[in-house]
Amino acid sequence: MKTVNFTELRKNLRSYLDRVINDTDTVVISRENGTAAVLISMDEYNAVKETEYLMQSPATMDAIRKAADELDRGESVRQEDGETIADFLERV
Repeated sequence: MKTVNFTELRKNLRSYLDRVINDTDTVVISRENGTAAVLISMDEYNAVKETEYLMQSPATMDAIRKAADELDRGESVRQEDGETIADFLERV
């Protein structure tokens, strides 16, 4: 994560955009009045919005917590190397 002021961002906008898009970096833009903004790539923004959407559903969050608990207890099944998805699903 890189923090820059507005003047620095304006002078080097292209390089900061490249950094955000190509390196999935985050740029925090600070302002004199103490406020700030964040510059992220569209892919990163979409991931944040998807996470936000999923977290709005209590049923989805319960399923995620249950799955995490099962993993913690070692109650998971993995697909074997070279095993097709169809074979894996049949085995499970």
